[in-house]
Amino acid sequence: MAATPTRPDALIHARGLTKRFGNLIAVDAIDFDVDRGEAFGFLGPNGAGKTSTMRMIGCVSPASGGVLRVLGMDPAVDGPRIRARLGVVPQADTLDRELRVEENLLTYARYFDLPWAIARQRTKELLEFVQLGDRAQSDVEPLSGGMRRRLSIARALINEPELLLLDEPTTGLDPQARHMVWDRLYRLKQRGVTIILTTHYMDEAEQLCDRLVVMDKARIVAEGSPRSLIDQYSSREVLELRFPLDATPALDGKLVGVADRVEVLPDRVLVYTQDGDAAVAALHRRDVHPESTLVRRSSLEDVFLRLTGRSLIE
Repeated sequence: MAATPTRPDALIHARGLTKRFGNLIAVDAIDFDVDRGEAFGFLGPNGAGKTSTMRMIGCVSPASGGVLRVLGMDPAVDGPRIRARLGVVPQADTLDRELRVEENLLTYARYFDLPWAIARQRTKELLEFVQLGDRAQSDVEPLSGGMRRRLSIARALINEPELLLLDEPTTGLDPQARHMVWDRLYRLKQRGVTIILTTHYMDEAEQLCDRLVVMDKARIVAEGSPRSLIDQYSSREVLELRFPLDATPALDGKLVGVADRVEVLPDRVLVYTQDGDAAVAALHRRDVHPESTLVRRSSLEDVFLRLTGRSLIE
């Protein structure tokens, strides 16, 4: 896809950004810009190149080629200066299990040379922000997954970063914990923190991202707001049809005038249409009788299926 024009005010600027591991190309000459104050996402399946891109932005993995500027600086030259202004929440839990909740933040504050009084004040405020104020003296080990994720976010904010990087922020969390993390991230965005996240959850990207890129096989295959991508690559509604196992009927010719597009998946048939209820009625008139039907609005997963021919999570 064509490169977007350079924006001098972009918080992150990448052109032809590439990462190689031997003969493996993990990130293949991608272009993107991230504006100050926005929530920007990298959406795609495991192995698409999202984490490798984040590690280059976070100045912990050097680029193999292309141009990358973070906060107006070159990571190859100014890595320590950039890292001092970043907050990073890695995919894997890196909390210190030997320390209490409060001590995880206080110890991390020492890496940024924060005075003790300021570190204690920020620790108190951040634990309240992530709703862990009553667990300050608790051990980390017995905390739930959602609590540990919120603690990781609090720790990443101890240096009041301009840019927060989150790699798969809610993987493995139950729905209630995911929504609580989303709420905290939304509040951070309201405070002016620029957020970059990777995810393979379509609903997470729709909830959190102002703009995103869809990655597949190390490349960017689409870019835009969640709504604009859905409008561009999918229909208004999707009708999901389920048939008995090994009994999906031949639908050739029976969906003419009903479907804009049809995807046959192993467990269901997706009918992309402007009016799902009208499509159900038309199928019954044409002697197509699935075991179950579901009409829903189009989502980013439908966009990804259209672009790559497979679902986001396989």
